[in-house]
Amino acid sequence: MTAPAGDLPGDPHPVAVLTVVSVADATPSVRRVVLSGSPDAVAAAGPTVNLLVPRVGDTAPRWPAVARDGRIVWPSGAHGVSLRSYTARRQDPAHGEVEIDFVLHGDGPAAAWAAAAAPGALLAVAGSGPLGDRPAGTLLLAGDETALPAISRILAAADPAARGLALVEVAGPREEQPLAAPEGVAVRWLHRGGTPPGGSTLLADAVAALDRPDGEDLFAWVAAESAAVRAVRADLRGRWGLSRAQHHAIGYWRRGRAMAPAG
Repeated sequence: MTAPAGDLPGDPHPVAVLTVVSVADATPSVRRVVLSGSPDAVAAAGPTVNLLVPRVGDTAPRWPAVARDGRIVWPSGAHGVSLRSYTARRQDPAHGEVEIDFVLHGDGPAAAWAAAAAPGALLAVAGSGPLGDRPAGTLLLAGDETALPAISRILAAADPAARGLALVEVAGPREEQPLAAPEGVAVRWLHRGGTPPGGSTLLADAVAALDRPDGEDLFAWVAAESAAVRAVRADLRGRWGLSRAQHHAIGYWRRGRAMAPAG
């Protein structure tokens, strides 16, 4: 959200800037970037975080500022900084580190930045939010590779006694990642093969094939391409009869547009 300078409620404050420490390929299409910053900056970088992504090679980005009400105040003129929403895979404020996975098969500014990222590169943070999950005895998690960081965090924080299923769509076996889950939560990988991201119905078909678990202590969390999420959400609200409090479904990206988050 942009705020005109004359409408600002008080002086805006600078954004938190993070510095790349290391870069590694978690899978052939996912680049894992570890960034360092102050404990406050790292704590503010998630779980869902608004990243300010500079142009590739820009060593002195013209960062925006943030108003007291959270609105972003962009500098006048060209600045080359893009706003994208991601999920931090890991945060460690005590050690000043945050870890973010970027899916590289998109063609947007974040994918381009991550493909070229090297130690010393800069990234900034302008606000964050929750994942939208809720503790429950039975969990259904469904997403594609962009949702893997969030699914990883939800599983890690789940009650050890929780039961359920995590459905994750990826291109193939090489794109699978280790996921620590409660013993009663199964992880099922769905391989779309040569079908382009966003072009399959694997996720919606897998949910449609499930029977609704018994009881009301149930929560479903879904994130993927927008059309896939709409199909799954309709099933969960209709056939499963889930209330708004029992599910969170969000389109992380839209086919035909630059991919935004990786989780």
